[in-house]
Amino acid sequence: MATVQESIDVNVPLSQAYNQWTQFEDFPQFMSGVDAVRQLDDATVHFQTSIGGVKRDYDARITCQTPDRQVSWESLDGPRNAGTVRFTELGPTETKVDVELVWEPGSATEKIGSAVGLDSRQVGADLKRFKKFIEGRDFETGAWRGRVDDGDVAAHAPAEPLLTDTGYDVVGPGRTAGTDPDLATEPAFDGGAANADRDRRASDR
Repeated sequence: MATVQESIDVNVPLSQAYNQWTQFEDFPQFMSGVDAVRQLDDATVHFQTSIGGVKRDYDARITCQTPDRQVSWESLDGPRNAGTVRFTELGPTETKVDVELVWEPGSATEKIGSAVGLDSRQVGADLKRFKKFIEGRDFETGAWRGRVDDGDVAAHAPAEPLLTDTGYDVVGPGRTAGTDPDLATEPAFDGGAANADRDRRASDR
């Protein structure tokens, strides 16, 4: 198994950095080799990757998710991989992001890349892209503030709405507004539908 540990400081508040990381479907915007991500439910994500000329599809389970602290996952099928991203507040507008990955190289190309440290450099480059991505906007693209413990979504742990500068609450792509069965859930994010719904909610106030 190969292990990669990288970290970076981003100039945004703790919650903004964490909230952005919960938007898994945005990963292709700053992660090289990740072609697409689809949220299957609050604790399961489907990845399409292309690394070293090798294309793969696999599901991953969120094993632990604690707001403003960490997100951990493990693959449910090949390639075997697991990881944890931790968030530490360095100041009111600065956050340290630590990434630890454990994975099993499959192809000869992946094994060579791991041996010469290419995987570590790739993760480092991805973190720099994440820094540019999150620092280049006034607020995160969405947020999911629920909890996951041992792969199970914690009961009665509704998401905290993210208020953008428009005053509307946003729950990112594929994430629900909460896990409490008495609460309504938000659909997967759709720009046009979301804007229409927000206009309706605004007019009802």
